[in-house]
Order: sequence, then C-alpha cells, then structure tokens
Amino acid sequence: MNAIEIKNISKNFDGLKAIDNLSLDIPENSVFAILGPNGAGKTTVINILSMLLKPDKGTVKILGFDIMKESKKVRELVGLTLQYACVDEALTAKQNLLVFGQLLGLSRKEAKIRGNELLKEFNLEDAANKPIQKFSGGMRRRLDLAVSLIDRPKLIFLDEPTTGLDPRTRNQMWSTIKNLVKKGSTVLLTTQYLEEADQLSDEIAIMDEGKVIAKGTAESLKKEYKAKNLDEVFLKITGDGTDGKNNNYEELNMIKEVV
Repeated sequence: MNAIEIKNISKNFDGLKAIDNLSLDIPENSVFAILGPNGAGKTTVINILSMLLKPDKGTVKILGFDIMKESKKVRELVGLTLQYACVDEALTAKQNLLVFGQLLGLSRKEAKIRGNELLKEFNLEDAANKPIQKFSGGMRRRLDLAVSLIDRPKLIFLDEPTTGLDPRTRNQMWSTIKNLVKKGSTVLLTTQYLEEADQLSDEIAIMDEGKVIAKGTAESLKKEYKAKNLDEVFLKITGDGTDGKNNNYEELNMIKEVV
C-alpha cells in the first residue's frame, strides 16, 4: 500500500507555477527523499500534503484518505517538522512538550509521560528545564522533531530537518529517522544534502521547476546517469549552473564536512 498518492497536482503563485501537474506514489514504511534546487517546489509539495496549502488542481490521498474530503482524519495521522522550529522559546523543553501534548488531546499526565519519553529518546534530559532561547541549533531541531512525534504519527514530513546542524548532530538525527521507520512510520524527507538522501532514503525523486524529472533508488540513479555519487546525478540532470540554470542550489557539498 502507498502511504501517499499524488495525482496531477498543480499550484500557482501570482502566475508563477510552483507545482506543474505532478504525480507521485510513496510506499509505506520507507524513507522517501525529495531533492531539488531552491525554488523547485519541494516545500510547496510538503505544504500541500500537510494541508497548509490547497492545490489548484489534482488529488492527494494520504494512507487512503483524501486530504480535501477527509482532512480531519489525515491530520490525526501526520507529523510535520518544518525548516524552522515551531517551539515556544519562552518555555522550557519539558513545558513545550507538555503544552503540545495537551493540544494534541493527551491528558496532563499522559503528556508528561510522553514528554519524558521523548526527552530521553532525543538526549535532552539534561536540558529539560532549560529555556529554549538558550538551546543550540541542534538541540532546537531535536526538540522540534520530538514535538512532531508526540502522538506517534504514522506519516512524518521532514522539511530540511538537518539544515544548519553540525555533522555530529546531523548523524544523530539520521539515526533517529532510521529508528522511526523501523517502528513502522513512513518518512517523507526534503533535503539539500545529497549524502543525506543517499544514506537515508529507500527511494528518491528529483524535482525541478515544479516537476519530478528523475525517480529511483540512490543506486539506480547513479547507475542510470553513470555517476559516482548523487552530486554528479543532480548536476547532470539539473545543470551545473554555468548555463544560468539552478545556480542558486546552495550547500551542495556541506554534508561532506569532516566530523
């Protein structure tokens, strides 16, 4: 069964086509990565799937439910972690988890128990009572992911979850994502780090100008495009910037920092 079925969706902003008749199937219990240059439409896809935006046309089903007709049910099944932390910096980590747990329908006792579980899972126990404004970038990203997992969603959207993290913290996040899939979740990941997609994903879609222009496993894509790594695949498909195309694709090799 597919976790996500996207059929012919399009989205325009002030006459500019962000998504152009896109169709995509994403299987359950897997990590599916969407790659592409800035402005390719990755975040717009995530926002449509998470019902922050409505497509101008087309249909989307999540775990068998139509996002337009059965949005309440879909919201119960999905966890979302955006590029920027959604936590309240005026509160501590423990307080944030307690508040979000109660907002998601848990009793105070249940929210407290679940919050403590997540603090332990994300190695934040020592910082549980520290104000979020004193957290490092890596700690904030881990807390943001923890918040999105309070109600144990079956489908998790991660929009560039490791942007700005140091290599060690990024590797910790990779382990967390792998464990989520082992426990039965499906993860849809957008990332600018090609090595991240190579390490984590079961399948990859490369987007450009609102369309999927290549799809397959990391190995099948490297084989098809006679490339040593996904960097070469990406550049062969989207251009190297010398022709003016996609020269705003930033941080192409940031993942290759030495730990």
